[in-house]
Amino acid sequence: MEDKKKKKIRKILHLYTWQIFLILIPMLFLDATLLRTDHLKMVELRDAVLAADEEEDDEKIAKSLEELKNFVFGHIIVNVVEENGSQNIVFGTGPFYLENTYIRIATKALADAESQLSGDDNPNGNIFIKASDVCKPLGIANGWNWNSPGYLNCMTSEIAKYPAADPITDQVKANIPSTELFRRNYASPAIALCPSGIAIIVTLALILIVIIRMIIWVILRVALLFM
Repeated sequence: MEDKKKKKIRKILHLYTWQIFLILIPMLFLDATLLRTDHLKMVELRDAVLAADEEEDDEKIAKSLEELKNFVFGHIIVNVVEENGSQNIVFGTGPFYLENTYIRIATKALADAESQLSGDDNPNGNIFIKASDVCKPLGIANGWNWNSPGYLNCMTSEIAKYPAADPITDQVKANIPSTELFRRNYASPAIALCPSGIAIIVTLALILIVIIRMIIWVILRVALLFM
């Protein structure tokens, strides 16, 4: 009777797990390939958004943002984002900015302010020129362009230092929205019913089967010792 039990146990042990490994190894390569494909597609769509931003085409920006968002929400996007000097793995696009749209709005607000501040009736003189005298050296030192966010923020800050310019400064600040309004960061799901997601689910199932078989293998080996 014991011999028959041992034979059954040994028969189970001889169901080789390496056959599952033969399937698992190419599945891992398939997972990596599909994830990379999704990542590259995300980069392509994100670049299309930034290109539309450079063209200052609001309709094209809205359309490309919608395409990017829909793709990211329906796929697994693994991305490496640098933040505070360290690189972190995230699911999604990572933060990016519609810089040219922001600059376009901020530059117009500053141009309107310049026309109001250049009059001789201001007791502080030409405040815009005084602000430029402070910000231009900083711009050269920091590599800012005249329409870069750093330069625009510097000008707004300098103009605000003059009490006579308070109403105009308030108007400039009201017309220049926060840069956060032009920040985008779309998060993707950790698992999704897309080709890469289905492949990952199959891979995880195979790994789970291997783990379960290994546990069973250990239990049966121990059982043989006590027969």
